[in-house]
Amino acid sequence: MREIIFDTETTGLDPSMDRIIEIGAVELENRFITGRNFHVYINPEGREVHPDALAVHGISNEQLADKPKFSEILQDWLEFTEGATLIAHNAGFDVGFFNAEFARLGFPPIDPDRIVDSLSLARRRHPMGPNSLDALCRRYGIDNSMREKHGALLDSELLAEVYIELVGGKQAALSLEMRDTSGNGDTEDSSDETIVLRTRPSPLPPRISAGEIEAHRRLVEGLGEKALWLAGTKKGG
Repeated sequence: MREIIFDTETTGLDPSMDRIIEIGAVELENRFITGRNFHVYINPEGREVHPDALAVHGISNEQLADKPKFSEILQDWLEFTEGATLIAHNAGFDVGFFNAEFARLGFPPIDPDRIVDSLSLARRRHPMGPNSLDALCRRYGIDNSMREKHGALLDSELLAEVYIELVGGKQAALSLEMRDTSGNGDTEDSSDETIVLRTRPSPLPPRISAGEIEAHRRLVEGLGEKALWLAGTKKGG
């Protein structure tokens, strides 16, 4: 199963007028990061970077002056993503910009069946939030200290780790390692292979935050004395 985690930076918020100026993407195979990445800066062809967008990603018009146009990187992008599921955080934003760029060149929009929105996944997994990329990195103990400004490749690398946790791609307590014990390096005969179960070096951080616990406590208090929830907890102890 091949998946591409991707992110974009843009000149602004309106895909009908604004342009993509950076694309970053990370390849996953069977929920493992392969090390294959895609990263490019793009000339917005005369569209000025909005000051609000500049404050977010720090990419100026001067930096983009000598970069390729979207039409010049399109084939590389299509080849990198061919046949893969596409995953982004708040995917509607990024896909909207891609579809606008495609439309300018006469290409059809991205098939919605190929898209997974990791923000929607996070909201289902953690309905009380918060579910921004930074918040999810904190929740899962992922180091995002280098993320002073948004960057498409860095954000894709962080999101890849978050996504693997969201979908349970890493086993919570065990990892499987196939080892060849034949001693001759012959990997064709699998009869001598053993599966070694290893415990995680350190436990995952708590998945329920102190804020969520407090919000739940306030909710229970507001149910009233006859609430079934309270009756059940009294029976239990």
